[in-house]
Amino acid sequence: MPASEDNSKIKTLPIIPIRDGVVFPNTEIVLTFGRPRSLQAIEASSSTDRTVVLVMQKTPHMHEPNPQDLYTVGTIARIERLLKTDGEVNALVKGQTRVEILSYESTDPYFIAKVIEAPDDDVRNDEITALVNHITAELKRAVNLGKSVDFLSFMNIMSGLSPSEFSNHVSSVLDIKPTEKQLLLETRNVKDRLSRISEYLSHETKILEIERKIASKTQEKFDKSVKEAVLRERLKTIEKELGEEGESKEVRELLDKIKKAKMPMDVEEKAKKELKKLAQMSSYNPEASYIRTYLDWLTELPWSVASSNQVDIGQAAKILDADHYGLKKVKKRILEYLAVMKLKKEVGTAENSKEAKNQPAENTSEKQTAEKSVSESAKRKGATPTILCFVGPPGVGKTSLGRSIARSLGRKFVKISLGGIRDEAEIRGHRRTYVGSMPGRIIQGVKTAGTKNPIFMLDEIDKVGTDFRGDPSAALLEALDPEQNHAFSDHYLEVPFDLSDVMFITTCNVLDTIPPALKDRLEIIHFPGYTEDEKFRIAKGFLVGKQLEVHGLNPDKIKISDNSLHFIIRRYTREAGVRNLEREIATILRKIAREVVEGKVKTKAVKVADLHKYLGPAKFTSYLAEKQDEVGMSTGLAWTEAGGDILFIEVALMKGKGNLLLTGHLGEVMQESCKAAMSYVRAKAKDLGLNEKFYQNLDIHVHVPEGAVPKDGPSAGVAISTALVSALLDLPVKKDVAMTGEITLRGRVLEIGGVKEKVIAAHRAGIKTVIMPKNNKQDLEDIPKYVLDDLKFVFVDSLDQALKVAIIKPLKPVVDEEIHPKSDLQPLLARLPS
Repeated sequence: MPASEDNSKIKTLPIIPIRDGVVFPNTEIVLTFGRPRSLQAIEASSSTDRTVVLVMQKTPHMHEPNPQDLYTVGTIARIERLLKTDGEVNALVKGQTRVEILSYESTDPYFIAKVIEAPDDDVRNDEITALVNHITAELKRAVNLGKSVDFLSFMNIMSGLSPSEFSNHVSSVLDIKPTEKQLLLETRNVKDRLSRISEYLSHETKILEIERKIASKTQEKFDKSVKEAVLRERLKTIEKELGEEGESKEVRELLDKIKKAKMPMDVEEKAKKELKKLAQMSSYNPEASYIRTYLDWLTELPWSVASSNQVDIGQAAKILDADHYGLKKVKKRILEYLAVMKLKKEVGTAENSKEAKNQPAENTSEKQTAEKSVSESAKRKGATPTILCFVGPPGVGKTSLGRSIARSLGRKFVKISLGGIRDEAEIRGHRRTYVGSMPGRIIQGVKTAGTKNPIFMLDEIDKVGTDFRGDPSAALLEALDPEQNHAFSDHYLEVPFDLSDVMFITTCNVLDTIPPALKDRLEIIHFPGYTEDEKFRIAKGFLVGKQLEVHGLNPDKIKISDNSLHFIIRRYTREAGVRNLEREIATILRKIAREVVEGKVKTKAVKVADLHKYLGPAKFTSYLAEKQDEVGMSTGLAWTEAGGDILFIEVALMKGKGNLLLTGHLGEVMQESCKAAMSYVRAKAKDLGLNEKFYQNLDIHVHVPEGAVPKDGPSAGVAISTALVSALLDLPVKKDVAMTGEITLRGRVLEIGGVKEKVIAAHRAGIKTVIMPKNNKQDLEDIPKYVLDDLKFVFVDSLDQALKVAIIKPLKPVVDEEIHPKSDLQPLLARLPS
């Protein structure tokens, strides 16, 4: 209903938008202002009569609203008090009169508008009086049900206000949406406004009643559980007075389990103590379930259950040979390990029997102490000699060899993977005070095995991490120490558990990441990569038959020729192990299986010509098939986690200012090898036939291809020096010569590691001659004879010897002592690009 424009009631006042609320006439409220326009409007009103118009925004989240974003009905309010803080103003405002906005006079720096008062249509009659009384009663009821109303506001509402003021005060305390409050503000008819207030208040009261009922039901359930607990306690007291007190069925069952578990004496005492505590607890006590779970763990652990553990060396050798081809050195070490373990067991058993007979025991307590002493002596004397650690590239059979050892001994096999573990509690368990706590993985594994002497494999021990939750590798120190693990302490069990009968085997790919203290407890057994012949025999004797069975194919009708297996090994895989080889065989048989199902073939002999059809184009080419003797390029040998590999060192010369450029994702050590090689060449320039100042007008670029693959280590020093000398002298390097060795500034060649893997890689790549340090000569004992027969080895202790073998033409030193920089460098600079 539009207001008539009486010029006496029209005012020009600052407008302040409110995000999410309505200020009603005759009410007080504290507001916070922080927007620039609002602050400037308050500042302007402070210099006059402190009067502003408060209007609600249509969209609360809008930071800078325009006039069209504001409602047209607001409230004139007087700012009673101000409190300024950092960038904000807290104001106590009192609503005075409802107004309508006629027009905006200005929007900067703040809103100024013409407004006109819009008073209530205040008419008193019996119907309005009845509405006021009804709302008053409903408000009292809502407050009794828990509605939160300020005490002073409630007293004002109950102090006999006029219907208009009464409606404004009640509107301000209603729990309704801001848009519904705006609707009440815009309603000038008092009767209509009171009717709407009555509807809103009735709805709010119903919600409060429902909440009260829900709270009442919850309280009743709680009271019922308390009452039941009290009655149970009274029942126990009555049974005790009548002499009918007895253990519960659950307690009796747990007691029987404790007796059957045959725990050590101190552990059994701990279990009975916890059981007594459980019997005295209410079943509704939260701690009862924790004790029950704890007792279940104690009774289910194999304290006295052990496998037969009959060590038959001959049988073990047959099983290892049947399950794994090659690995002769590894198998030999394992059989020696088993033999020592058998002897120590026999000697320990005989001495323990003798000690037990000679041990005096006057009473039962002393007898138990004597038995415990003899038992601990047996643990020490019959302790496992050491912990084995299988080190080698992926896919060479480390984990499967552990299973074979368990089968040869007739023991259970347990494997846990430590890769990515960063929490110490994963090894030693969690304290029982934590919700959901449980023992560590070692105790869990022993429980899963069901015996106290399983073969326990800790896989990927080199990939254990460390963070704020502790160091899991440090927690392994006790478990993997034969002098300590007869009393392994798990945080959850809180009692020692004997791990001395457990045969631990660990596996890893590299040793560098294993902490020294842990590595010291391990006996390292290296697993070298397989040669091509070994891979062929493994594929022919193991992998093909296994995959034929997996794919449901008949071995008599489906065959893969020997030449095909050799071709797959050379041209479709490049690895130290046989995992990818097995995948390629599976790919072939999977496609043949489809052809058999579709009726296209019944028998099939896979030949080399068929491999392209089943496996696609060859993934790898022979390194030396198209390679020629080249200037500035040498062949090096590298060791990787996946076995040995060959790499090429390329050197390019350009006119420049003596810079040395290094590319190919080289690590710090390899970069230092390049610098050492450059220093050697500069120091030996005259002996090599170079001008002593040759480097001043040259930029030398050393690059190792496959730049995305990180490379590091000192063993490429000989290859880098050879490539550098070849480029500077314009003499080609022999294509069938590979080299490895670390160099010093004086040209000495130092020994390196990974000889077997590097030699096998050279043989696989078609290399004919291998240059290596003289001190590595003894490392050739582990290399198969047929590999040694195919290669020529040149052992050197200086770089000069290596250059004479690797470079085609012999090196001629400079005869003329007189140096002419410009003339001597002309031939070298003439062949370089600008």
